Parts: sequence; C-alpha cells; structure tokens
Amino acid sequence: MANETAIEKASSWPQNVKDYFEDLQKEMRLVTWPSRKQVIATTTVVVFSVFLFAAYFAVIDQLFARGVTQVFKWSAK
Repeated sequence: MANETAIEKASSWPQNVKDYFEDLQKEMRLVTWPSRKQVIATTTVVVFSVFLFAAYFAVIDQLFARGVTQVFKWSAK
C-alpha cells in the first residue's frame, strides 16, 4: 500500500507543478505594484538612511575607540 501511494505521488507531480504555477499567476495578478515614483521615493529614503546610520556608527565607533585607548593608557601607568 505504501508503494501505491509513492507511485501515485510520483505520477501526479507534473499536475501539482502545473497547478502551483497557475495559482501563482492568479496571485501575482492580485498584487498592487508600486508606481515608479513610489519606488524612487522609497529607495531614496533607504539610501539616505543607510548613509546617515553609517555616519552615526562611525562617530560612535571613533568615540569608543578613543575611550578604550585612554583606558589602556591609564591602566598601563
């Protein structure tokens, strides 16, 4: 009986794949895609934010590095 189910599963996979892609096409038609203007606006915000955070973390990193250096200098005395 287990062999029959495996054989049935093996023989039905092409139909399952076809059904999957048909369902996928139906769902993709329901997607509301953003306009070009929206994509450009949100991409600009993301890029700006990344640079802003990078600058912030660079400053914080420098401050911590100086602090650790000062602690090592102080402890070496």
